[in-house]
Amino acid sequence: MDVRMDGRVAAITGGSTGLGFAMAREFAASGAGVALIARRQEALAEAKAALKGVGGRVEAYSCDVSKAEPIAETVKRIQGDFGKIDIMVNNAGISHAKAFDTVSDADWQGDLDLKLFAAIRFCRLLLPGMRERRWGRVLNVLNIGAKAPGANSTPTSVSRAAGMALTKALSLENAPHNVLVNALLVGLIESDQWARRHKTVGNNQSYEQFLDGMAKGRIPMGRMGEAAEFARMACFLCSDAGSYVTGVAINVDGGMSPAV
Repeated sequence: MDVRMDGRVAAITGGSTGLGFAMAREFAASGAGVALIARRQEALAEAKAALKGVGGRVEAYSCDVSKAEPIAETVKRIQGDFGKIDIMVNNAGISHAKAFDTVSDADWQGDLDLKLFAAIRFCRLLLPGMRERRWGRVLNVLNIGAKAPGANSTPTSVSRAAGMALTKALSLENAPHNVLVNALLVGLIESDQWARRHKTVGNNQSYEQFLDGMAKGRIPMGRMGEAAEFARMACFLCSDAGSYVTGVAINVDGGMSPAV
C-alpha cells in the first residue's frame, strides 16, 4: 500500500534525531510538509539538510517544549510558514527512570512538563483548527511502561501513562470532527540513545553485538526494532489510510510488553 500525505502539514517534537527524525523522513517522503521541532539549533540544521530533496517541504524550529510561551510562539511561526498544522506528533522526551524514593519534586515536574504538558499545550492550540477543517491527527509517542510499568521506572512510566489517558480522552472528544488521536508505545528500538549508551558501556563489543545482547531474552522477535519500522506505523496512523483508527495505544515492541 502506497501511503500518501500530500497536502498535509506535520509538526514533530523531538524531530531532529532518533524516532522523530525517522518519522520526519517518512512523512516527507510521503509528500507531507514537515516542521521539525527541537531545542538544539545545530541538530535541527543537520536534520533539515539531511531531508533536503526527500519529498515535502521541511522547516526547522528551535523550541523548549517544556514551557508554554515557546510552544505558542513556535505554533504561530509554523502556521505562518505553512498556513496550517494538520498533524501533531508529540515525541519529545527522554527516558528518566529510577527508584521512586530518589525522584525529587523537581524531577517529577520536569518530566511532566516535557512529556505531558507539552502535548497538552500543543493540542490546546491545534485541535480547534483541526476540528474546523474536519481533518486532523494527533500522535502521542509513549513507551510500553505506560501499560506495564516496572520497578525503578518513575517518573517516566507515570508521565507516559498519563499521556495514554490523554490520548483516549481526546480521541473521544474529537472523533465526531474527524480528528483522530492515537498513541504508539515504544519498546526497544534502535536509535541515537543506544549508540550513545554503547559508547559508554559497550564492554569491547561491536555495536551489533551490543544490540543483540539488549534484545536477547527480552524481545520475542529476537531483535531490536528499527526506527524506520516505527516511522511506517506512524505514517499509516497519520494518513488517510488510518481513517478508522482512533483512541488506541499500539505497542511497537516486537512482542516485548506483557500488556496488549
